[in-house]
Amino acid sequence: MSSHSVHGFEARSLWYLAPEKVELRSESLKPLKDGEVRVRALFGALSRGTESLVYRGEIPESEYQRMAAPWMGGTFPYPVKYGYCHVGRIEDGPAYWIGQLVFALRPHESMYVADLMDVVPLPVGLTPERAVLSANMETALNAVWDASPGPGDQILVVGGGVVGCLIAYLCAGLKGANVTLVDINPERASIATALGVQFALPQNAPTECDVVFHCSASAAGLATAIDAAGEEAQVLELSWYGSREISLSLGGAFHSRQIRLQSSQVGHISATRRPRWTHRRRLQAAMSMLIDERLDVLLTHSVDFEDLPHQLPILLGSKSQALCSLIRYP
Repeated sequence: MSSHSVHGFEARSLWYLAPEKVELRSESLKPLKDGEVRVRALFGALSRGTESLVYRGEIPESEYQRMAAPWMGGTFPYPVKYGYCHVGRIEDGPAYWIGQLVFALRPHESMYVADLMDVVPLPVGLTPERAVLSANMETALNAVWDASPGPGDQILVVGGGVVGCLIAYLCAGLKGANVTLVDINPERASIATALGVQFALPQNAPTECDVVFHCSASAAGLATAIDAAGEEAQVLELSWYGSREISLSLGGAFHSRQIRLQSSQVGHISATRRPRWTHRRRLQAAMSMLIDERLDVLLTHSVDFEDLPHQLPILLGSKSQALCSLIRYP
């Protein structure tokens, strides 16, 4: 299909229409203004946690405004053009920018027009495929800031999804830190090894940990995280459950050991950095942290953009073992 229409350039985009119903739509792009660029997509990625909730219609009404992605089309509950992992090449705009590879917090779309300040050039050494992890790395970086683990700490990450793996990877850089990734899937052991951390099944998780990150989006995972925390330790909760309710026992050790349970949300820059950091600076820092070919181990599945509506039930299904599902654009 041609990318041109009688009115100019035409883009294809993925829309969530109703629970478990999606389609690709075509739309004409607006003409460029001064300071804008037109970007053609190369790669994108599915954010399994959040997009599973959008796909199933599990975004609670109270969170419609807070959960709106920066350049989302439509409004919750439906229809919405949702997503925030997009890597492309600038095709038109100021001469200096043409040909540059950029990341943007854009939905799944084949082409878009944006202000220059809303795209971030890829740093030298970062491949466009790995760059789709930028938003996930930004979440992981913010979480590490929130929890403030230190050298020599016993650190546990419960939930071996993309964000959990990236948190473990960042913590592994702390001198003398003992980092363990916990997941119910034993196949995540090889991922942990590649990232330079230890692996354990939930029943074998270390205890008396100094810092615990929870990323499994399950009640069982949160219970594992709390049980693993040491005296007066912090459990940082990154999971978002949408409209689902989970049960949690706060008797026993949680109360007597004065364990702290805190949420972490990438929409807010960590309080320890907020006076000095902007969202753009944080994203640029996260992207620079992706310049490590070991992280390619997280790109476990790829799908063609035009086939995305047919693949979503599989990729976002409960039985999927994919980590980062890479979207390839024509």
